[in-house]
Amino acid sequence: MQEQAVQTPVVQEQPSRSAEYLAQLELLQSVRTALEPYPWAYTLLAIGVLLLLAWVANFLTKRVLVRGIKRALRASPLGGPHHDHDVQLRVIPRLANVVPALVIAAGISVVPDLPPQVVVVVRALCQAFIVLTIALSISRALDSVNRVYERRPDAQNKPIKGYIQVAKIVMFALVAISIIATLIGAEFLHILTGLGAMTAVLMLIFQDTILSLVASVQISNDGRVRIGDWIEMPGQNADGDVIDIALHTVTVRNWDKTITTVPTKKLISDSFKNWRGMTETGGRRIKRSLHIDQRSVRFLEPDEVARFHRFALLDEYLDKKAEELSAWNAKLAEVGAEPVNQRRVTNLGTFRAYVKHYIDNHPGIHKGLTTLVRQQQPTETGLPLEIWCFTNDVRWGPYEDTQSDIFDHLLAILPEFGLRVFQRSSDAPLDVNLRDRRRGESEDERSAEAATHG
Repeated sequence: MQEQAVQTPVVQEQPSRSAEYLAQLELLQSVRTALEPYPWAYTLLAIGVLLLLAWVANFLTKRVLVRGIKRALRASPLGGPHHDHDVQLRVIPRLANVVPALVIAAGISVVPDLPPQVVVVVRALCQAFIVLTIALSISRALDSVNRVYERRPDAQNKPIKGYIQVAKIVMFALVAISIIATLIGAEFLHILTGLGAMTAVLMLIFQDTILSLVASVQISNDGRVRIGDWIEMPGQNADGDVIDIALHTVTVRNWDKTITTVPTKKLISDSFKNWRGMTETGGRRIKRSLHIDQRSVRFLEPDEVARFHRFALLDEYLDKKAEELSAWNAKLAEVGAEPVNQRRVTNLGTFRAYVKHYIDNHPGIHKGLTTLVRQQQPTETGLPLEIWCFTNDVRWGPYEDTQSDIFDHLLAILPEFGLRVFQRSSDAPLDVNLRDRRRGESEDERSAEAATHG
């Protein structure tokens, strides 16, 4: 009795399902009968239903699945408040476009009265769309990987943007071959094998890409250029900070705020200057000369030497120099040499010692790097006295302030040593002097004439 009670509902459920199925068939048959006068109407209706199903699938995927994944990711440590602005989930929404393509590819064969060629073409287009969509999603995923990598402290030293671009080029080349093979109905491996015979042509076409890849790998390995470096490359009109290193180009923001793109391979084949060492050392070089009028160079008299003791920076130098010259001159006196053979202090040598001590004690000069005050080869513009030192602040503004402060002081103090800066005279001061002289002479003549007639 119990077994009969259990089996009774099953026996009653089968006729009900059969009845529903028959009712659906009758509804479809009635629709087809109603649309018989219009041969394509039933086909268009089926295509419309298929497109509607694809849209519903896309809507549900993006609105339900993608939103749910976004909320779950934002609630996780990967999508917290510190990372929410970077977690945009650009990959998943694009992958969601695969769903309607799958629905159309699966349902196109059910649409009645469609030619077999149309079914084949639609399926091929859907497959090509799916492959392209997946490739674009992978491309965005690689971009996300690069953005995450750039957050690392050492990302500027070894950028991976060039490698990612190479991966994209290879991927899209394979995708293009796959799409062509799908549309023409050929095998992917057959087309790929045929391309092997065109290797020489491909190498010629992608010559710049191959050279750029080699250059990018070499730059990443030896670290000759990094993002944020100041490079100077006159041949490419580049003088500024590197803001981007890509596969084919290195982007430089020049000091005049213009943008210069330098081919990556040029950084291997051509010479350029990288100022990173200056920044890492913490000192920026000053290399500038004062051109001294050689006619103003002379020996100092003893009273002048005594007067220079007013300069606190020269006390030690003058004392040591006095001892050195006294010992030298005493030896000359023993052998009865003429006084002309004696060594004496010069105003230029004293000024050179003053400049050296002044720079050594300047608060803006780096004490751990080289400091020189040297004479160079005399020229038609005077005797160059070169100052070579390093500031302790590599920023442009403080560097210029320190350099200007030093030379302002040296130019102002130079007459105290009886020296003159070599400078070509202009016509304006000469013209003024001549007019003054004529005016003075005319006044003198009038005075003399008035005294004579008076």
